[in-house]
Amino acid sequence: MDLDLDYYFPFSDVSKTLQRINMYPFFDISHYILMCLLVKEDTPQLGTPTFSRHHSFASWLASMLMCFAGTIIGNGLTGEPLIVPFQNHRDILVATIVWYVLNYAPFDLVYKLAKFAPVHLAVCLLKEIQRTRKVFDGVAAGVRLYPQAYLLNVLIGLVKANGSPVMLLFARLVTGQFRPPIVGAFSVTTKACLVVAIVFLMEHTGHLPAQYHNHVYLGAAAFFVLLRLAVKLLGPVDPFYPFEWLAGALLFGGLADAISGLFRQGGAASRPPSAAPVVAADGSAAAAANGAAQKAATDKKEGVSGTDGGSAVTACGGQLAQADKIID
Repeated sequence: MDLDLDYYFPFSDVSKTLQRINMYPFFDISHYILMCLLVKEDTPQLGTPTFSRHHSFASWLASMLMCFAGTIIGNGLTGEPLIVPFQNHRDILVATIVWYVLNYAPFDLVYKLAKFAPVHLAVCLLKEIQRTRKVFDGVAAGVRLYPQAYLLNVLIGLVKANGSPVMLLFARLVTGQFRPPIVGAFSVTTKACLVVAIVFLMEHTGHLPAQYHNHVYLGAAAFFVLLRLAVKLLGPVDPFYPFEWLAGALLFGGLADAISGLFRQGGAASRPPSAAPVVAADGSAAAAANGAAQKAATDKKEGVSGTDGGSAVTACGGQLAQADKIID
């Protein structure tokens, strides 16, 4: 007996609306805003208008590469021409307008408005709705082209929705600062896109019932939105870290490393201490050593006070005089 999710979660209409709604213009504009902001703030002048004033074409080209990064890289995986995104004059024109007002508006008013926290949060949430659509469309395109290549299906959905980290390297090459992005591992957004792409692939392969599609899609969109809200309101968070830690401990040698570390600590604790000097039973050697050390310390102290006392006083007086001069 199939579970009727519509009875418990009557949100199918919301999911259908999200699937049918046109991404142009508001959702696409939100994506263009975030990508142009990324290029503007990644230039050597760190968001100031200096770079875009002197290198307008480089700034525009880098922004266009970032705006259409997912489509360009996805076309490379599906065997389509990489320049296909640039044949849509409407999208190029809208992205160019967004780039222009962010970089050349008087007093940087549009840039400051886009960075205003409530506005920026709203733009990011619209972007996450669009990201859900891109993951789903990317996985569907991969299934049509490569029905049995599950890895490629997931990869196409991943890069369609989150191709900007890869394209950032080429955007920096265009702006004259060829350096790889300083990223130690997958970002939280990349991991989320990977998980959602796997879920959509399971739906296409029949591992998830087709009647649950609306709920799966709505759950994916809610997952992206809530994750973005958590990052914006709580700071950097990674909900995947506990699962990665558990997998690393059980499957990738983490548990074995911990056990070997415990054995090493136990061996170090049971090792005898370093050999101490052997002294006589009456302690004469220790007494002689202590006496010699005390005599050397006394001689050194007397030598310093007798021979170098005047120079120490002079140096101290000079430092005090210099300090008084600084204070004055």
